[in-house]
Order: sequence, then C-alpha cells, then structure tokens
Amino acid sequence: MTSTLEDRVAARRAALIEAGVELLGTQGASGVTVRAVCRGAKLTERYFYESFPDGRDALLRAVHSQVASEARDAIVAAIATAPPDAPERVAHSAVAAFTTFLEADPRRGRVLLSESFSDSVLAQHDLELIPAFTTLLVTQMRALPDPPDEVDAELAAVALLGAIRAIYLTWLSADPPIPVARLNAHTTALIIAAAGVRSH
Repeated sequence: MTSTLEDRVAARRAALIEAGVELLGTQGASGVTVRAVCRGAKLTERYFYESFPDGRDALLRAVHSQVASEARDAIVAAIATAPPDAPERVAHSAVAAFTTFLEADPRRGRVLLSESFSDSVLAQHDLELIPAFTTLLVTQMRALPDPPDEVDAELAAVALLGAIRAIYLTWLSADPPIPVARLNAHTTALIIAAAGVRSH
C-alpha cells in the first residue's frame, strides 16, 4: 500500500520522538539538541521543524508526554483488570504495572522521573501531568474499604506523587538493588496507609 503524505509526516515525527527518548533517556536533557535528534532519526532539520515548529522545547514535551501516556495506559489497564473481590489488590496491580513499565525500558525512568529536575521545560510539563496521575491514585484509594472522601483522596494523592517518585528514583539507583517484590509491597502499603488519613 502506498503511504500518504500524512503517513510519512507521522512516521517522521515518530522517528524524531524515538530519537528524543533515546537521548533524554541515556544522556539527559543536555544531550537533546536539534542536531543530535536529527542525527538519531536520520532526518534533516527541515523535517524536524516540520514536526516541531517551536523547536527543541516542543520535542521535549512530546517525548515526556509519550512516555507519561504509556505509563498511564499501563496503570489504567492494571486497575481495570484487578480482582474486584480484593480491593487492596487494585493499588498493588497499579504499582506492579508501573514497576514493570520502568523495568521494560531503563530509559523511561530517566525521562519520566529525573530529568525534570534539570530542565525547566520538563519541570513545567511535570506540573501539567499532575492531574492525570493524581486521578489514578484517587481511583486506587477510593477502591479500598472505608475510602477517604474526594478532598482527602485528592490531597493524599498529591502527597503520594512526590513520595512515590522519590521511592522509584531510589530504586532505580540503589546499590545493592532493592528487590522488586519489596518495592511493590512497600509502595502499595504507602498508598493504603495514605488512604487512611482523614482531615475531619
């Protein structure tokens, strides 16, 4: 089948994003330049600006968005298939899915969790992603017996985002390694404990 112009544009954009994932996930934000991305994608700068007229910042947001969306999809799928008769398993399924997602591609942890500390564009984009990920945590807490109300769940979810990020950054760099089973069990227990915090 002959590809259309739209197909070719989409393929070039995907190649540029993949090159961005590779650079951001292995060299960090400082390694993501237009020239390096074009070299990785085997495309000229003309095609870079075809997909990203706003330049490098737009690419960084696209790379961050793609990895975040993939992580969210993995967590949503895990929540949807968690055993309905064991509500505490919802959190465990979500945590295990996120761990597996990071294990499957070591670049993902750096893209999603650490590079926003060194790049202002990614730091701002991190803030934009908070609602989507707090919603996932609220869903996990609201599935528990005697769940918190929406206000307590929302506040706990925001606090948990920072705690879980720190836990996973520690896990990714730990020497000796932290066993995955312990990581998943501890993070699940933290979510369940946070769901018990009440403000009234």
